Amino acid sequence: MADHPIVRLETLALIGIGGFAGSNLRYFALGLFSDVQAVLLVNVLGCFALGFLVYEAEYSGLVARRSRTVFTTGFLSSLTTYSTFAIQSALSADPLLLVAIVAGNYGLGFTAVLASRVLARRLRDDATPSAGGETA
Repeated sequence: MADHPIVRLETLALIGIGGFAGSNLRYFALGLFSDVQAVLLVNVLGCFALGFLVYEAEYSGLVARRSRTVFTTGFLSSLTTYSTFAIQSALSADPLLLVAIVAGNYGLGFTAVLASRVLARRLRDDATPSAGGETA
Protein backbone atom coordinates (compact mmCIF):
# COMPACT_ATOMS: atom_id res chain seq x y z
CA MET A 1 0.00 0.00 0.00
CA ALA A 2 2.89 2.40 0.79
CA ASP A 3 4.06 2.08 -2.82
CA HIS A 4 0.70 3.12 -4.21
CA PRO A 5 1.07 6.27 -6.36
CA ILE A 6 -1.55 8.19 -4.35
CA VAL A 7 0.29 7.47 -1.08
CA ARG A 8 3.59 8.54 -2.65
CA LEU A 9 2.02 11.76 -4.00
CA GLU A 10 0.48 12.51 -0.62
CA THR A 11 3.86 11.99 1.07
CA LEU A 12 5.54 14.27 -1.49
CA ALA A 13 2.91 16.95 -0.90
CA LEU A 14 3.38 16.71 2.88
CA ILE A 15 7.16 16.96 2.46
CA GLY A 16 6.60 20.07 0.35
CA ILE A 17 4.36 21.62 3.01
CA GLY A 18 6.93 20.78 5.67
CA GLY A 19 9.67 22.31 3.53
CA PHE A 20 7.61 25.46 3.08
CA ALA A 21 7.09 25.74 6.84
CA GLY A 22 10.74 25.04 7.68
CA SER A 23 12.16 27.51 5.20
CA ASN A 24 9.75 30.21 6.34
CA LEU A 25 10.65 29.61 9.98
CA ARG A 26 14.33 30.00 9.08
CA TYR A 27 13.51 33.23 7.21
CA PHE A 28 11.60 34.43 10.28
CA ALA A 29 14.63 33.68 12.49
CA LEU A 30 16.83 35.66 10.10
CA GLY A 31 14.53 38.64 10.68
CA LEU A 32 14.82 38.38 14.46
CA PHE A 33 18.56 37.74 14.90
CA SER A 34 21.81 38.45 13.13
CA ASP A 35 22.60 36.07 10.28
CA VAL A 36 25.18 34.13 12.30
CA GLN A 37 22.89 33.84 15.34
CA ALA A 38 19.87 32.81 13.26
CA VAL A 39 21.78 30.11 11.39
CA LEU A 40 23.24 28.80 14.64
CA LEU A 41 19.77 28.75 16.24
CA VAL A 42 18.03 26.89 13.41
CA ASN A 43 20.90 24.43 13.03
CA VAL A 44 21.00 23.59 16.74
CA LEU A 45 17.21 23.29 16.99
CA GLY A 46 17.24 21.15 13.87
CA CYS A 47 19.94 18.89 15.33
CA PHE A 48 17.89 18.47 18.48
CA ALA A 49 14.69 17.65 16.60
CA LEU A 50 16.39 15.28 14.16
CA GLY A 51 18.27 13.56 16.96
CA PHE A 52 15.06 13.15 18.92
CA LEU A 53 13.22 11.63 15.98
CA VAL A 54 16.05 9.20 15.25
CA TYR A 55 16.42 8.10 18.86
CA GLU A 56 12.67 8.02 19.44
CA ALA A 57 12.38 5.62 16.49
CA GLU A 58 15.11 3.44 17.94
CA TYR A 59 13.81 3.41 21.52
CA SER A 60 10.04 3.47 21.28
CA GLY A 61 8.78 4.00 17.73
CA LEU A 62 5.74 6.01 18.71
CA VAL A 63 6.10 8.38 15.76
CA ALA A 64 5.10 6.67 12.53
CA ARG A 65 7.83 6.18 9.92
CA ARG A 66 5.99 8.24 7.33
CA SER A 67 5.53 11.10 9.80
CA ARG A 68 9.25 11.02 10.60
CA THR A 69 10.07 11.10 6.90
CA VAL A 70 7.80 14.06 6.27
CA PHE A 71 9.12 15.97 9.26
CA THR A 72 12.81 15.25 8.68
CA THR A 73 12.90 15.45 4.90
CA GLY A 74 10.45 18.32 4.62
CA PHE A 75 10.52 20.57 7.65
CA LEU A 76 13.97 20.00 9.14
CA SER A 77 15.88 19.90 5.88
CA SER A 78 14.45 23.31 5.01
CA LEU A 79 14.84 24.75 8.49
CA THR A 80 18.52 23.90 8.86
CA THR A 81 21.21 25.15 6.56
CA TYR A 82 24.66 23.71 6.17
CA SER A 83 25.31 25.79 3.06
CA THR A 84 24.80 29.14 4.80
CA PHE A 85 26.91 27.96 7.72
CA ALA A 86 29.68 27.00 5.27
CA ILE A 87 29.47 30.36 3.47
CA GLN A 88 29.52 32.27 6.77
CA SER A 89 32.62 30.31 7.78
CA ALA A 90 34.39 30.84 4.47
CA LEU A 91 33.64 34.57 4.38
CA SER A 92 34.58 35.27 7.98
CA ALA A 93 37.45 37.75 8.04
CA ASP A 94 37.84 37.50 11.81
CA PRO A 95 39.56 34.28 12.95
CA LEU A 96 37.74 34.36 16.30
CA LEU A 97 34.40 34.65 14.57
CA LEU A 98 35.35 31.75 12.30
CA VAL A 99 36.16 29.56 15.31
CA ALA A 100 32.95 30.65 17.04
CA ILE A 101 30.83 29.84 13.97
CA VAL A 102 32.37 26.41 13.44
CA ALA A 103 32.54 25.47 17.13
CA GLY A 104 29.03 26.76 17.72
CA ASN A 105 27.40 24.89 14.87
CA TYR A 106 29.25 21.63 15.36
CA GLY A 107 29.64 21.71 19.14
CA LEU A 108 26.16 22.89 20.01
CA GLY A 109 24.64 20.76 17.26
CA PHE A 110 26.30 17.63 18.61
CA THR A 111 25.30 18.59 22.15
CA ALA A 112 21.71 19.04 20.98
CA VAL A 113 21.72 15.53 19.50
CA LEU A 114 23.00 14.10 22.79
CA ALA A 115 20.35 16.04 24.73
CA SER A 116 17.64 14.74 22.41
CA ARG A 117 18.86 11.19 23.07
CA VAL A 118 18.43 11.77 26.81
CA LEU A 119 14.89 13.04 26.22
CA ALA A 120 14.00 10.08 23.98
CA ARG A 121 15.33 7.67 26.62
CA ARG A 122 13.29 9.37 29.34
CA LEU A 123 10.15 9.16 27.25
CA ARG A 124 10.83 5.46 26.63
CA ASP A 125 11.40 4.83 30.32
CA ASP A 126 8.29 6.78 31.30
CA ALA A 127 6.20 4.81 28.79
CA THR A 128 7.52 1.43 29.97
CA PRO A 129 5.42 0.01 32.79
CA SER A 130 7.42 -1.12 35.79
CA ALA A 131 7.62 -4.83 36.55
CA GLY A 132 4.92 -5.92 38.96
CA GLY A 133 3.32 -2.50 39.02
CA GLU A 134 -0.04 -1.37 37.85
CA THR A 135 -0.18 -0.80 34.08
CA ALA A 136 -3.63 0.68 33.67
